[in-house]
Amino acid sequence: MTALLAIENLSKRFGGLQAVGDVSLEVSRGEICSVIGPNGAGKTTLFNMISGVLRPSGGRISFDGIDLSTISPWKFAAVGIGRTFQNLALFKHGTVVENILTGRHTHLRSTVLDAVVFYGRTRKEEIAARQRVEHIIEFLEIEHIRDAVVGTLSYGQQKRVELARALACEPKLLLLDEMVSGMNQEETEDIARFVLDIRDELGITVVMIEHEMRIVMDISDRIHVLNFGRKIAEGTPDEIRRDPAVAEAYLGGQRAEAMAKAGA
Repeated sequence: MTALLAIENLSKRFGGLQAVGDVSLEVSRGEICSVIGPNGAGKTTLFNMISGVLRPSGGRISFDGIDLSTISPWKFAAVGIGRTFQNLALFKHGTVVENILTGRHTHLRSTVLDAVVFYGRTRKEEIAARQRVEHIIEFLEIEHIRDAVVGTLSYGQQKRVELARALACEPKLLLLDEMVSGMNQEETEDIARFVLDIRDELGITVVMIEHEMRIVMDISDRIHVLNFGRKIAEGTPDEIRRDPAVAEAYLGGQRAEAMAKAGA
């Protein structure tokens, strides 16, 4: 498979703190890839650089053949990078439909004058945007809350709305930052199913930051492990399960050694 995302020797410093150091990885088209590691490992900082929230201190990020350092951060969505956030970033006073529609902004070409007249291209774009939003609402099974005010919804429902908004920009690459944190078992299983469908039915490559190891191991094609800002392992779920460096990062040296001796 061809690499959609290629990261070479990426680093990020905040003053004297090295949050990410010399990380290289590739994500192939059509892959579900997970980035895991203990708290403070640099996972969200890595996502922030891929999505344009932060500029790298060093290294290179190439997406679909484009060097991301050559484009402005607000153009990342337009080239095909969508994202959800660990902390919800929704318009709480807007409806579900209104929130999802904001994800269509990268596909709008109308001028201010076009919008005032609301005729021709503007009207066509509005109709197309609403049709796309309705398709996403059906895909994520949130028809029953489509007109609800987002601030009145449960946490799990709001997370699904944020996922819908990310899909509305029609990304080639979808970054999911701890999608299932705070969800119950049923909601977690629903999200896992949706992630598979996003890849299989919509053809979108997915990269996840996730602490729920059951989901990571069940649906990931490949896993990259960070610890203290550096990549310590890469492989399939089975390879990551057996990697002693991963066990040590998560469990500490003595416990990892005990588990290895016990054949765990």
